[in-house]
Amino acid sequence: MSRKPVVRMAELEIDPDRLETYRALLTEEIEASLALEDGVLSLNAVSVRDNPSQIRILEVYADQEAYEAHLRTPHFLKYKNQTVHMVTSLTLVEVDPIAMRAKP
Repeated sequence: MSRKPVVRMAELEIDPDRLETYRALLTEEIEASLALEDGVLSLNAVSVRDNPSQIRILEVYADQEAYEAHLRTPHFLKYKNQTVHMVTSLTLVEVDPIAMRAKP
C-alpha cells in the first residue's frame, strides 16, 4: 500500500426535505471518525451558500489503508445506511494537495 495521504472531495446533493437530518448525521459521523480513527487526518464539510442542499466534504486520510479502514467502521456504515435515501447525487473527486495547513 502507498504511504502517501489520500485526499478527496466529495460533492453531494441532498434532498432538501431531509437536509437538517442529513447535516446532523454527517456531523455525528465526522466527529466519531476524528475521535476514533488515527488515520483520518481531517474531514471538513461545507454547503454551497446559495444552494445549501449542495454539500462538499474535503477528506484527508493518512494513506489508502486508512481510507479503506474508514469505510468499514461502524460509525461510517451507520451514516451511509441512514443517509442513502437522502443523497440524490454523489461524486467523489480525487484531488492532489497543493498547500494544506491548519493552526493547532
